[in-house]
Amino acid sequence: MQDGSEDRKKSARQGGKRGGRRGNSAPTIGDVAREANCSPMTVSRVINGEGNVREETQELVLAAIRKLKYSPNRAARSLAGGEQLRVALMFDNPSASYLSEFLMGALEEATRNDIHLEVQSCENPGDAAPLVRKLAEGGIKGFILPPPLCDDQALLDLVGELDAVAIAVGPGRATGTHGAVMIDEYQAAYDMTRHIIDLGHERIGFIIGNPEQVASGRRLNGYCAAIEDAGLEPLDELMAQGRFTYRSGMAAAEKLLALDPRPTAIFASNDDMAAATVAVCHRNHLDVPNDITVCGFDDTDMASTIWPELTTVRQPIREMTAWAVTAIARIMRARRTNERLTPEQTILPYTLVRRESDAAPSLVRSSSSGKNGER
Repeated sequence: MQDGSEDRKKSARQGGKRGGRRGNSAPTIGDVAREANCSPMTVSRVINGEGNVREETQELVLAAIRKLKYSPNRAARSLAGGEQLRVALMFDNPSASYLSEFLMGALEEATRNDIHLEVQSCENPGDAAPLVRKLAEGGIKGFILPPPLCDDQALLDLVGELDAVAIAVGPGRATGTHGAVMIDEYQAAYDMTRHIIDLGHERIGFIIGNPEQVASGRRLNGYCAAIEDAGLEPLDELMAQGRFTYRSGMAAAEKLLALDPRPTAIFASNDDMAAATVAVCHRNHLDVPNDITVCGFDDTDMASTIWPELTTVRQPIREMTAWAVTAIARIMRARRTNERLTPEQTILPYTLVRRESDAAPSLVRSSSSGKNGER
């Protein structure tokens, strides 16, 4: 007689962990429930946007969904009365690198939340309002608005008048009537400027972003406050206007580098303009960072694909967009049961990412530019 050990080994090989997933099968709602340490009913409530789940539990469920790459079964959802949501993502952003991050975050989260995402471009300022009306008439009741559309209060008011839902992504300030997700633009710019000052720089140029966006003003204010707090003077000549585009960054950098004495560091309001500044420095035979420090903002792919790689502020663009998609799904599904959720306003953390484009100022004197600065 056998002692049964072989049978137990065979059973273990075939079954694996009890209750666990087998092979490469797609994750189920039960797998998500086990990962989040809750019941399948709770997972179902979170997926369907029902409001009777604690916030901490919702976060655990959403984290489990992301980890397991779980996709809700659309057919089952339809049988349960969960018709697929339709949401419009409207954009008018000249930065291709920012837009790429934004779209990737939205598309990934839309798939997880079983949302049909309609991406719409608004190339002209006057296009946004008529497009919102057209989309709302076509049955779309959810709108995700990145900058600069998120700063258009008239547009946000129109969405409300149409009894639709909007989430503003990166507005620079709370919207009041709609959900919003952002970072502290002021403090992030302050911290980056302070970092440059701590390296020993005193003559620091700043390239301002699009004047039509609230975040641009917040970043400018953060720069000026850090300069003043360090006992330096914020000089108008060290501030050049850009529009968040590569070309505008080139023009602003050329203006700053033509100063006498020129700045020993330039902080641009986004990575596109910072990359353009690096290109202009190279064209003027200036080594980055040995001759001049250049820093950016956003930490898009641009920051790590140019040479030298940029020191920048990491704005969690994908995470912000993913948050927006999840939030709008929760609000829209709650409305189907005549529940009106209070719009959420959240501030996500940013990170100062140091790479290869910053250093202490050079001690070299030049007859044309004077003393550039000391450590």
